[in-house]
Amino acid sequence: MVPYIVRRLLIAIPVLFGVTIVNFLIITMAPGNPVDMYIDPNSTPEQIELRKEQLGLNDPIWVQYFRWLTNMFQGNLGYSYSTYEPVHEIIFERIGPTFQLMGIALLVGLAIAIPIGIISAVKQYSKLDYFVTGTSFLGISTPHFFLGLGVIYIFAVEWQILPAGGMSTLGSEGDFIDRLKHLILPVFVLAIGIAGKNVRYVRASLLEVLGQDYLRTARAKGLREFVVTNKHALRNALIPIITIIGLEIPLLLAGAVITEQVFQWPGMGQLTIQSIMSRDYPTLMALNLLTAFIVLAANLLTDIFYSFADPRIKYK
Repeated sequence: MVPYIVRRLLIAIPVLFGVTIVNFLIITMAPGNPVDMYIDPNSTPEQIELRKEQLGLNDPIWVQYFRWLTNMFQGNLGYSYSTYEPVHEIIFERIGPTFQLMGIALLVGLAIAIPIGIISAVKQYSKLDYFVTGTSFLGISTPHFFLGLGVIYIFAVEWQILPAGGMSTLGSEGDFIDRLKHLILPVFVLAIGIAGKNVRYVRASLLEVLGQDYLRTARAKGLREFVVTNKHALRNALIPIITIIGLEIPLLLAGAVITEQVFQWPGMGQLTIQSIMSRDYPTLMALNLLTAFIVLAANLLTDIFYSFADPRIKYK
């Protein structure tokens, strides 16, 4: 196992390097200029050019990239063009709220999807199965921003029982109950999408296993159906489920961009939108690098969990 993990980590280095190149090209070649966002509209062309020179924006793209890469290897991710704060401090402040929102949403979504998927597979072609299938398709197809605006209108505007956004109430100390109230709506929006997709995968994976001969043997030995399904069948159906969960983590980051903006959640998703709007190149590069790292880490952890779910899988 250890040699396999080392090889994967070594492979991840050139992948991350390639990701930074592509991201830098896309960011710097996009229309717009950071100087136009921050400098006085009445500034003279000479002042604008001077500011570009100070930021290094007049240098060739390859020079700008290698300057950023050299600083990154030295632990310096640069300074934000909009706030002039160190980028690593900005991300450190935002990463906690995003992981809190993503982690809870993933747990809630899976807590809904796995038992419902099992019931749907066991009750195949029943009215309950058809209802679960239709509801899961609805959860998959509903955009996060549409569902988010809908629950804000119902629960925050009409019923006024939950806050419309933010992480805590202004002027409060942000205690556990207050934080929980602010989490309910964004977690609900993300969890609905997660549950909708994973119900279908759990159901399909379990159906492939339920007809196997060893399960019929287990039933013939007198084992209860609950034990047959949840102990023997579910474990052998875990491989595709683990794969989907591993892919869900980077997708949550994409979903969090929209959801955090709708609910004004102060995380990396909202920071991404703000950085795009303000052409904040250093912050965008750091966010893309962190996202790529999370994707690679999620894939590695998924492979490791395969060996725990299925003892037949061995890594060398």
